[in-house]
Amino acid sequence: MNTPAKPQPESRDAYKAFRAITTRWMDNDVYGHVNNVVYYSWFDTAVNATLIEKGVLDIHGGSTIGLVIETQCNYFAPLAFPQTIDAGIRVAKLGTSSVRYEVGLFAQDEPLCAAKGHFVHVYVDRETRRPVPLPPALKAYLETLT
Repeated sequence: MNTPAKPQPESRDAYKAFRAITTRWMDNDVYGHVNNVVYYSWFDTAVNATLIEKGVLDIHGGSTIGLVIETQCNYFAPLAFPQTIDAGIRVAKLGTSSVRYEVGLFAQDEPLCAAKGHFVHVYVDRETRRPVPLPPALKAYLETLT
């Protein structure tokens, strides 16, 4: 039986786009570092804020929305307030109605990620919640992140 390779931190050049995220006092836990649940919030923030800024996601009035169906994270080094985090983003898989985003979280100026993970969005009709094909503008932008 083959054991899967242990996840390893990646370098910044493994990612296509970056977004700075400011840590908050409340992000630290009693152990003095950012609590693991905050990392998942950063994944959502990095991807969705980028899509909104690029004009390919309208969270208030768009007919298509993305729902998370899977998420995962590996941790390599602690992050803590008051650091600024650089979230690297890439698209690992682009389907008809789904996208696998991969995110690396870097302490500012560090060459290797402190954590990396992924989440999968299935894009659905806002009203019916049934999968729909990716809107053309969204798909075109996502292709630049592959």
